[in-house]
Amino acid sequence: MTRELGPAGPRRSGWAAAGGGTRYRSVRSRRFRPSGAPGGRGPLFGLLIATGVVAFAVGLTIVPIAMSGSLVGLPAFAPQQSCTQPAGHLVASKQATDSIPANYLAGYQKIGAHYGIPWEVLAGIGEVESNHGRANMPGVRSGQNGFGAAGPMQIGIGGAAGDQWGGPAIHPAGQSLGGVGTDGNGDGIANVYDPADAIPGAAKYLLAHGAPGDLPTAIFAYNHLESYVQDVLSWASTYTKGGFTVTAVNLDNGASCVDSLTAAVPNHVISLAISYAQQQLGKPYLWGGTGPEAFDCSGLMMMAYRAAGITIPRTSEVQWTWGPQIQPGHEQPGDLVFFVGSDGTPTSPGHVGMVLGKGMMIEAEQTGVPIHIVRYSDRSPIGFGRPWAHAGIALPG
Repeated sequence: MTRELGPAGPRRSGWAAAGGGTRYRSVRSRRFRPSGAPGGRGPLFGLLIATGVVAFAVGLTIVPIAMSGSLVGLPAFAPQQSCTQPAGHLVASKQATDSIPANYLAGYQKIGAHYGIPWEVLAGIGEVESNHGRANMPGVRSGQNGFGAAGPMQIGIGGAAGDQWGGPAIHPAGQSLGGVGTDGNGDGIANVYDPADAIPGAAKYLLAHGAPGDLPTAIFAYNHLESYVQDVLSWASTYTKGGFTVTAVNLDNGASCVDSLTAAVPNHVISLAISYAQQQLGKPYLWGGTGPEAFDCSGLMMMAYRAAGITIPRTSEVQWTWGPQIQPGHEQPGDLVFFVGSDGTPTSPGHVGMVLGKGMMIEAEQTGVPIHIVRYSDRSPIGFGRPWAHAGIALPG
């Protein structure tokens, strides 16, 4: 969700409210990042390009329709379906077995299989949060950090982070206070400092925020930073043989991920624009990219409309003011949906996607995440625009 043609920057929030810190600004922790940790366009980004990931492509082609003014149905997408790799499916890489403590690696794999969360994502969180419990910083082994986060998975136990654990850091397992606190080893105690309890607590938090179907959103909920999502997914790739990708689908199984979103296209132009955007599914995000191999968010929107015969501005900021703007609840397929993004504002949004229908959009989100279909209705959009209705635009016939 980076603002095009400008450097990516972190969102300024966390478990509960904005806070300070190092590069990873969060209300939960002052992040530890070991030497050589991946970031930016790390192993995952390279993997996506090298393997040529193709996601969702089959079953998405839209047959152009006549300019009749009638509404036409699109192929479908099931937001409840998951296109991620099955938890526990991937084998640990040599770096994982050499660098992750044995009890942590076993815990990530066991808990991942139990909760249906890819174990490598849990391991990525454990790495970024505390170097698998080895970071020498407040809150990892006792107490809490300045924002109220505690334990190897840095889960909020109070303060600005809020009580996400549910009760004291160490409490009887039967004392349920509505958090993610878990007695993972059956000793009768939910202990946020014990990896056997903290890892399943983290898994439960991810489940409550969209995993496994939408891993990037769930990881973002864990720590509201795009750079954090990138780092976690990059470590997940490093920790598995052959790497890990969020949308691990191909031409053989892509069609099964697209079967229940039904929307109405207002005209032939929008049919062409959406068809172009859908044909890019699975291609990598590239800051400043306008295709054909990779795109950023507004670059994808511009090229989709260009394919339909309409020229729109290049960046999300100008696309927003170019309009016309549409009231929420009145958006249609082909409209653009805008977000503050990583470094934008409500009047100068830093991210944009294309509406498909039923609260779903297609977007080029960020480095390490292929172009995909995702829900926008729970991502706090600031508004919508309708490029084809811009004053002076004559729809191609």
